[in-house]
Amino acid sequence: MIDASNATGRKAPVYSVVIPIFNEEAVLPLLVRRITALLDRLDGSAEAIFVDDGSHDTSVIFLRGMAAEEPRFRLIELSRNFGHQIAITAGMDAAAGDAVIVMDADLQDPPEVVLDLIAKWKEGYEIVYARRIKRDGETLFKRASASLFYRVLEQMTSVTIPRDVGDFRLVGRKALETFKRMPERDRFVRGMFGWMGFKQTAVPFERPMRAAGETKYPFWKMVRLAAHGVISFSDKPLRLALWAGLAISGVAALLGLYALFSWLFVSGVVHGWTSTVVIISFLSGINLFMTGIIGLYVGGIHAEVKRRPLYVVDRLTGFEEAIAAMKNAEAPRAATPATRERRLG
Repeated sequence: MIDASNATGRKAPVYSVVIPIFNEEAVLPLLVRRITALLDRLDGSAEAIFVDDGSHDTSVIFLRGMAAEEPRFRLIELSRNFGHQIAITAGMDAAAGDAVIVMDADLQDPPEVVLDLIAKWKEGYEIVYARRIKRDGETLFKRASASLFYRVLEQMTSVTIPRDVGDFRLVGRKALETFKRMPERDRFVRGMFGWMGFKQTAVPFERPMRAAGETKYPFWKMVRLAAHGVISFSDKPLRLALWAGLAISGVAALLGLYALFSWLFVSGVVHGWTSTVVIISFLSGINLFMTGIIGLYVGGIHAEVKRRPLYVVDRLTGFEEAIAAMKNAEAPRAATPATRERRLG
């Protein structure tokens, strides 16, 4: 885990802006200009932390140059693509500000909205999230699937996750320290902040079109994210499996009674091999479906018990003081006579 706020003696900034990056070379020049303008407008010291999540294009080369030129820019390079939620976590681990703002790199999260988030934070809210009230440039299918995504989460999860809210939000230091103590591997960041409680509010904004490049969240990634959210914060799928199993068993018992009645009082033989095959196929499909649900939970447990690091950092830029402090902390200490005696037993 990166902890730049404690690893260095420099004065911590008031604001930290965390931006995960994955193959965003087309939009980065415009993004950097608008982030620089945002930092200039803030009423306190600030830093921008870019987290490269294993990009294959020239994104990381561009960001290295910018981080070397602009003292307020930091760059975390992960060793491979760990995923959007993990990249957010890496940036928040390194954030030193009293208020940490998470936003996407595609400029569909307008940097100017950050000023409104800060205004609400100063009113005493610990978590301020940006709520989308309009989505420009998106197809009807995209809007409908997004709406379905949030409604499924609302019905299936046991925590309050606001509708039409992504990861664009401001988090105070108290909530951030709570977030850093949550070690689960299968991360659903917006659900984790919803679980915390604290005083939360929303800032509405109109989401513009992507400035450049292609979306990194196509339909199937949205489905997978929804599945992670449900499994991480709800046992309702398991309850569904239980009740579905009981219901199917009840229907099967009724069919058995009907077959027995037909054999005894009607014709002596139960006709209809097709219906038998359909029923068996249906029950087999239900069985596989329920086994898959249980498998997802078991897989989540398997990932947790391995206790691997959430991410691996390949290179840091703009954290020079933190790097020096971490190297000093990791350096082997000289053995004193007392420690030598203890080692010898």
